[in-house]
Amino acid sequence: QVQLVESGGGLVQAGGSLRLSCEGSGRIFSGYAMGWFRQAPGKEREFVAGISNGGSTYYQNSVKGRFTISRDNAKNTVDLQMNNEKTEATAVYHCAASPGPGQLMDVRLVRYWGQGTQVSVSS
Repeated sequence: QVQLVESGGGLVQAGGSLRLSCEGSGRIFSGYAMGWFRQAPGKEREFVAGISNGGSTYYQNSVKGRFTISRDNAKNTVDLQMNNEKTEATAVYHCAASPGPGQLMDVRLVRYWGQGTQVSVSS
């Protein structure tokens, strides 16, 4: 079975940067659509960024131009570079994966979840 482990979360001031990493294992990785979702206390888990098994990327509108998702299939990793952080980004960030082509933008389509890593953005 696929396991996903996130790392890189922490505390950052508004305007600063963080880089999250997700490492997957257990099954074929290159054929999966990958994504990052976040969930703040009292709110629903929401899509942040995704990358297809063909390398196409897609983003929530609020992070376009500031966040960059990338993947390295040889290393079974997916990263999320977050620049110019805003306080609204404070949340637990989860790596997600589903087999097959296309985008992964809906929590109902996620087959595998990582346990999450906390990102806190201070004013």
